[in-house]
Amino acid sequence: MTQHQIRYFIVDAFTDRPFSGNPAAVVPLSAWPSDVWLQNVAMEMNLSETAFLVPNHNGFDLRWFTPKVEVDLCGHATLASAFAIFHAGLHNNKPEIEFSTRSGTLRAASHENQIQLNFPLTPIEPVIPPENLVESLAVTPTFIGKSEYDYVLEVATENELRSLSPNFTQLAEIDCRGIIVTSKTKATEFDFVSRFFAPAVGVDEDPVTGSAHCCLAYHWQQRTGHDQFTAYQASDRGGVVHVSIQQDRVLLSGNAVIVAQGDLLIR
Repeated sequence: MTQHQIRYFIVDAFTDRPFSGNPAAVVPLSAWPSDVWLQNVAMEMNLSETAFLVPNHNGFDLRWFTPKVEVDLCGHATLASAFAIFHAGLHNNKPEIEFSTRSGTLRAASHENQIQLNFPLTPIEPVIPPENLVESLAVTPTFIGKSEYDYVLEVATENELRSLSPNFTQLAEIDCRGIIVTSKTKATEFDFVSRFFAPAVGVDEDPVTGSAHCCLAYHWQQRTGHDQFTAYQASDRGGVVHVSIQQDRVLLSGNAVIVAQGDLLIR
């Protein structure tokens, strides 16, 4: 049987240094294979997200998979996809890339030596937390809310945010994509910090989560009245997200670095 080679890239997103930020695999395809194959490749890559791209008339169809499931929205793998497309010259010299996704049309552009994503602003509403949410994080939240995808908890200090150590077994039982914990910061270069946990979809802690900043932008806009922020996700790898709110959209900007590329061999 003929062997085919499929190119892939490993991209560290929301960073300008290799081995920091959030790594994603990006796999450009000519047509969609089976969902089973897509999920198996994501499992093999074993990164928080693997992005798959197929060209269409306007740009690319884009799908995201964790090692366990397909997800509706992922920021860092979209940024990684755009960076890989520009790097490989797959954009036909267009200044902007249009992605068709489960979350509608998303756009990415090269902007001031960064990739800028145009995503929907995601509102959150205060909620009564489900059983075990606060207990599994062992924090004292000053606010608990929920977006379409995630729970959002604000805590009083950056020290509390950085020192928390979740019970991931309990946290995986919460019915949501992920749990965001955020706080103000005393660092002059940043406006707020956050961490993101998603054990229910196979990612205990995500290093830098672009899509989480769609609702973090909304939360901190409500808190401060501001429309622009520089945010830091305080994981072990760490990463910086520049945030700008424009009505019901949010622009998420960051750097990226390709750390590996190669070929998938399939039969």
